[in-house]
Amino acid sequence: MKVKPMLGDWEVPRISAIRTLERRSFVELPVPGKVGSLFQDLNTTPTRVAITGSLYGDEARSQFLEDLRGKFRAGEPVTFVADIVTATEVQYVVIDTLHFEESAVRPDELEYLVVLRESPPPPPSPNPLGGLDTGLLDEAGSFLDSVTGALDLIDSLGSVPDLSDPTPPLSGALDGVAAATSGLDGALGPLRDIFGSEA
Repeated sequence: MKVKPMLGDWEVPRISAIRTLERRSFVELPVPGKVGSLFQDLNTTPTRVAITGSLYGDEARSQFLEDLRGKFRAGEPVTFVADIVTATEVQYVVIDTLHFEESAVRPDELEYLVVLRESPPPPPSPNPLGGLDTGLLDEAGSFLDSVTGALDLIDSLGSVPDLSDPTPPLSGALDGVAAATSGLDGALGPLRDIFGSEA
């Protein structure tokens, strides 16, 4: 191998074999009355890369497991380079499968299998105001200023009376009418006697 297989900035150690699986996905469309079928091409499926190897010694094994499992738990796409992916469009991969095996026949040896799956490059960080016209922001700012000015104007007018219940001012006016007509009962007494009717 001319290019050392690198997963992100981490060199994959002690590789014994690398295999790739590249496949196209098709939908079979049978044609009634005809021999054979038509196939609709659904493009390629994500390329898979299988890396196998082995490690010896407790220290190397512990560091290897810590590094690889940390990348596996993160689940983020990372770059991958190796000779076997030359002339492919594989740039970013995610770790799909990890398999480790220890044998009593070789107790100091750890055999591993790492399966990588092609992943599209991570999208750029979204800018929530990226597609917004800055003129709209200026208009929104001036509208907010006008609303704030209108609220300040209302505050400067003083307190606005509560118009929810209009009867309190009227009750005082009716008290004056009742006081003015209180003497009518005595003045109407002779009239009642003349007409023989009671009010």
